[in-house]
Amino acid sequence: MNDPNWNLPEVKHFTLESPDVEAGDELPLWARSGIAGAGGEDRSPALSWSGVPEGTKSLALTVYDPDAPTGSGFWHWAVYNLPATLTGLPAGAGDRAGGELPEGAITLPNELGLTRFLGAAPPAGHGSHRYFFTLTALDVESLELEPTSTPAVLGFNFLDHVLGRAQFFATSETPAH
Repeated sequence: MNDPNWNLPEVKHFTLESPDVEAGDELPLWARSGIAGAGGEDRSPALSWSGVPEGTKSLALTVYDPDAPTGSGFWHWAVYNLPATLTGLPAGAGDRAGGELPEGAITLPNELGLTRFLGAAPPAGHGSHRYFFTLTALDVESLELEPTSTPAVLGFNFLDHVLGRAQFFATSETPAH
């Protein structure tokens, strides 16, 4: 299974990219986790997008590792209620303060329970992991979720509101000691 959205309805695709990492390439060291011991800074890469479908009223962004040895993958970041007029986020937008996120945007807890971006940290010797950056265009201005909701709950709640999806993945690997 290459695409973690394989079982979702087909929707219009638009463009999502990063000046910090080419699709399919390795994430920069600073986008790896410092908290989880991967030697990075837990800094989210800059993102830009274009071609958002007409009728989009808000956006949701997730970062997901389907290769994590958990049986359910690993959510690194989930932000929703991003304004439809937004065309990108600067590097570090997912930091603790969230100061680079637009007003009204809400970050949900990741797998470690932190409301911020958590960098890549595959287990040593586990091989290369893929980190899917997915931006979803929605037909509603906002979603009302409990602040402790998981990224999976976010996806369930926006499923009936999806107009389009943009996605790329980058990789990371922690060598065996």
